[in-house]
Amino acid sequence: MFSSDRQTHRRAFVDAWAKARSGQPLDPVEAQIVQIVRMHPQYQNALTDPDRVLQRDFVPALGDENPFLHMGLHIAILEQLSTDRPVGIRRLHQTLTAVTGDPHTAEHRLMDCLAAGLWRVQHDRKPFDDKDYFECIQHAASRR
Repeated sequence: MFSSDRQTHRRAFVDAWAKARSGQPLDPVEAQIVQIVRMHPQYQNALTDPDRVLQRDFVPALGDENPFLHMGLHIAILEQLSTDRPVGIRRLHQTLTAVTGDPHTAEHRLMDCLAAGLWRVQHDRKPFDDKDYFECIQHAASRR
């Protein structure tokens, strides 16, 4: 699941969704993937067409949202929350959930901050900055 190979990463989503649709038993990671796919009905049809979606390049500048990136960020956030790493992320998520009134919306705000932090890692070629990440989340919590 946590492969750097785009094809393998995408295949995990496609296969988990296919297993869920056919009623097959899921392992814990697949169950987590299916939970996220169910929260995103806009991606479900794409996952049923692996020939098209596995090879597709999603171009944000053209308005393409990459469902695999989006759902992968959800998984990253769930992993952070389950381990409370970076330390304090669980508390910040609880604050965001209280502010937004919805855990899914709170996750999206965390994901925006995580994506920005990951972009900076790639752009600046520096380690991930937990302090910047938390400042972003605290700013997100100040918005309604």
